[in-house]
Amino acid sequence: MFDINQDAAIDRLMRFLAVEGVTGHEAAIGLRVNEELQSVGVPAEAIRYDTANSRIPLPTQTGNLIVTLPGTRPGPRLLFMTHLDTVPLCAGAEPKRAGNKVVAAGSTALGGDNRTGCAVLTTLAATLLGQNLPHPPLTLLFTVREESGLFGARYLDPADLGGPVMGFNFDGRSASDVIVGAVGAERWEVEITGKASHAGVYPEKGISATVVAALAIADIVRDGWFGKIVKKRAILGKSVKNAGRRADKRRSTDRGLVAGTSNVGPFGGRDGRPAGDATNVVTDYVHILGESRSHESRFAKRITAEYQAAFRSAARRVRDDAGHPAKVKFSARLDYYPFRIRDDAPVVRHACRAVESLGDTPEVKVANGGLDANWLVRHGIPTVTLGAGQNEIHTVKEYVDLTEFAAGCRLAVALATMKTD
Repeated sequence: MFDINQDAAIDRLMRFLAVEGVTGHEAAIGLRVNEELQSVGVPAEAIRYDTANSRIPLPTQTGNLIVTLPGTRPGPRLLFMTHLDTVPLCAGAEPKRAGNKVVAAGSTALGGDNRTGCAVLTTLAATLLGQNLPHPPLTLLFTVREESGLFGARYLDPADLGGPVMGFNFDGRSASDVIVGAVGAERWEVEITGKASHAGVYPEKGISATVVAALAIADIVRDGWFGKIVKKRAILGKSVKNAGRRADKRRSTDRGLVAGTSNVGPFGGRDGRPAGDATNVVTDYVHILGESRSHESRFAKRITAEYQAAFRSAARRVRDDAGHPAKVKFSARLDYYPFRIRDDAPVVRHACRAVESLGDTPEVKVANGGLDANWLVRHGIPTVTLGAGQNEIHTVKEYVDLTEFAAGCRLAVALATMKTD
């Protein structure tokens, strides 16, 4: 049996929460995690950074942090993972204890997503090494740029992980939740080019890019393609093929329906400036970012296609006095594939047994948000996601439940020390 030094784990969490590391700026928190791992006995030569940041299409300070630990008993290699970065709302966060919670002292978010995961993995290493607990070979992975598109997980080289047969991603609320699937997503953007003119003297000579955007979004809302979307499956044609590996087609209780979500995000002009220059000038340019999500890749693409059609239709309807329409440049990219691991898969059984060994009842769930596990499954490593106390993430009300955090730490040790099938 094992024992978690809960006070040391919480101290570790507090130190990590005090280190700023918004997405793309993970060098400082990576260094702090590296130092913590060495302080609990992980050899420096077992810790390294990969080169994923050289492949990520956005500026990224450092690669993924990878730790390889030799086994002290026979068994297949296991992967434990989390992400280093936080959302920008966590910049400048100062953690403070408030009873059995950790909250932000100021008006920022806290960063429990995912400093809890960083503390769980370092506590796992501290417990295994400090108590000489038997375990198979382990890989610990701390990814970068999770919050801005799962980029660290997407661009890692699976060969760098040493061949794990299953993975456990700590990035959630409850230690009893076993998340076995998640949606896939597409990101889209549109540039609308109109024509400027004096809005008071010659408004008819202008082409308002703002009006094009407004008409398109109004059409999307009217036709049921914004927010939560539920359509008849027949809208996709005769066959639906999910691009995500291990996708489970039993996810809907009504097989005649297909579901997803969409959102219109940042709405502005060039180079981050507001759309339009003045109230007396017809706006000639608008730039919009958005997303489409679904547990079925084909439906996510269909949602995106509806946005594209709406913007193009609206552009044809907004013309100047000479009959010239607005122009639209629409592009989309895959963010991540959906996945669904079967409930009887070895990784799910192992996770559920570990939860039960701690006296809890596992709850197998599917998430509507993207996870690093989306890409690990795509890389051929079946990975479930587990929790460690995150609550109200991405908001200024964020807090860490320390009871759940401690449970997450115990769960990680149980997963590492229990024998797999």
